[in-house]
Amino acid sequence: MISTGIVRNIDALGRVVLPKELRRTFAITTETPLEIFTEGDAILLRKYRPADACALCGEVVQGSVQIHGKFVCPNCRRALIGK
Repeated sequence: MISTGIVRNIDALGRVVLPKELRRTFAITTETPLEIFTEGDAILLRKYRPADACALCGEVVQGSVQIHGKFVCPNCRRALIGK
C-alpha cells in the first residue's frame, strides 16, 4: 500500500470523508458504489464492479462475451473492431 499522508477522523455517525483529490483521481462521485474489504488490521475500499461488468466501460448488459477472462459488452466490441 502507498501512504497518502492524509489523516481523517470518523464522525459520530461512523462516517469518514474521502479527500477531493482522491475522489477526483479515482473518478468517485456520490453515485459511485464502494465495496468494503478487510485485510488483517486494514480496511480497504474499492469501486464496486459486478463480476459480469464490461472490462472497458463497466456496464452490465445482455450480449456481453468473455474474452481472456474479462467481459466485453457489444458496444465496446464494435468500437474495438472499428479501430
